Amino acid sequence: MLDTLDAIAVRTWCRLALTALGQAREEIDALNVYPVPDGDTGTNLYLTVESAAEALDAAFAGPEQPALGPAATAAARGALIGARGNSGVILAQWLRGFAEVLAAHGGSPQALRKALLRAAEAAYQAVAEPVEGTLLTVAATAARTADRQQEGLTAVAETAYRAAREALLRTPDQLDVLAEAGVVDAGGRGLVAVLGALVDAVAGQTPMGPVALRQEISVAHAPGCEGHERPPGPGHPAFEVIYLLDAPDHALPVLRERLAGLGDSLVIGGGDGLWNVHVHVDDAGAAVEAGVEAGRPYRIRITHFAEAAARAGEREETVSHGRAVLSVVSGTGLAELCAQAGSAVLPADPDRPPASAELAEAVRRCAAREVILLLNDPELRAAAGAAADQLREEGLRIAVLPTRSPVQGLAALAVHDATRRFDEDVVTMTSAAGATRHAELALAEGESWTMAGVCQAGDVLGLIDGDVVVIGDDIGDTAVTLLDRMLAGGGELVTLVLGDELPAGLTDRLLAHARRTRPEVDTVAYPGGQEAALLLIGVE
Repeated sequence: MLDTLDAIAVRTWCRLALTALGQAREEIDALNVYPVPDGDTGTNLYLTVESAAEALDAAFAGPEQPALGPAATAAARGALIGARGNSGVILAQWLRGFAEVLAAHGGSPQALRKALLRAAEAAYQAVAEPVEGTLLTVAATAARTADRQQEGLTAVAETAYRAAREALLRTPDQLDVLAEAGVVDAGGRGLVAVLGALVDAVAGQTPMGPVALRQEISVAHAPGCEGHERPPGPGHPAFEVIYLLDAPDHALPVLRERLAGLGDSLVIGGGDGLWNVHVHVDDAGAAVEAGVEAGRPYRIRITHFAEAAARAGEREETVSHGRAVLSVVSGTGLAELCAQAGSAVLPADPDRPPASAELAEAVRRCAAREVILLLNDPELRAAAGAAADQLREEGLRIAVLPTRSPVQGLAALAVHDATRRFDEDVVTMTSAAGATRHAELALAEGESWTMAGVCQAGDVLGLIDGDVVVIGDDIGDTAVTLLDRMLAGGGELVTLVLGDELPAGLTDRLLAHARRTRPEVDTVAYPGGQEAALLLIGVE
């Protein structure tokens, strides 16, 4: 439990917020009915925080650890540059206000109270026409309530979180469109996730679990809230325009006035010469021209709501013009195995998993209209989901297979057949992956509680389906025990994927043991080259 926020805590918070938003992304997308029911708020918030996390990682990559102020500022600037959609720009500005106070006053409980107040104020200032019952209301209520909390850092964070949850449940009472759809505000739900991550970062525990919506607010029965894009109602502007803008502060009043006259949902976040501009208009060209008059707009993104909705409705009817499989793996041997099986490969750094933008770009490089993505790591599901949503907007047909280990990915590749219909191919590959039990041999990095007891740094861990089932002090003996545990459940084929640090001679020992004890089972071994695991085992 922390007494004050520091740079490491801010980095931890950012990563926890990214995880929380990744877990809630689809739920938040389904809640999205305001200001436009385009089903992307969760994805936009995830991408915004992902950009903040990447900026923080870059700040920590230098020879010296950044102080609190520079770390918080880096996160806020990263969020601003990567902000997506109305809620993303508002959240980025909320983070900017938060960072301003931390940079000026440090990370004490008093500073945290001030930071929450300034963050809410900054968020309101970013919106041309603030509306209650949204993220803004949730932020303001959390800040005002936390400002009355006079105890320590954790108490302030927990008070803000609880107040945000309660404010979220009241949003349908404040905004008719939410009440009519039977949902809470999507942006507010995202902010609750961010504040929950803050509690987790300072207290070291998840505060109160998932947000429980009122019984009468049911996402499953909300009309039109299946998480798909829907065209805006009559009278709503046709285009969403977003761009970054280099412009002096004094140019902003004229820009705000010009854009407010062109449309609605105007949000401008930023400061110190860099701005993120978001607006809904009928004349997209005029919105961009307004930016040119104010400064230098770039990273311009224009979305036609009706076309986006039409693409969403036509996704299942997409005609195949080629299919590719993309495997995310770490290790040259694994990459070669996947390539030999006909898959494109995205090499993964075990210390830095690929972000959604990297996954999306790797899919684009496949140059196929249909792509099956094999993640081979459960930690990549949120980033892959966000990437897939972006790619579907571009007209691609994407299936993300929930492979949890490279051996499941190899099993899926073994049954891939591009001549089958896309859905049939996906189902067949998913079934093959699901029928493959997976195990891993690794070294413990520190003391930890596991299902098999307490492990210490340097202990040899045997994991089956992600859970530690055996702890040993000898790599060879533990590997044999792990293999026996896997074979006890039956199987016809055992695949061993050898890591770089696996001791010499152990492969022959494992092959001989398997053939002696289970001669009816085929056992094969391949050099994988992975660093994170000494050995991967798959049993089909």
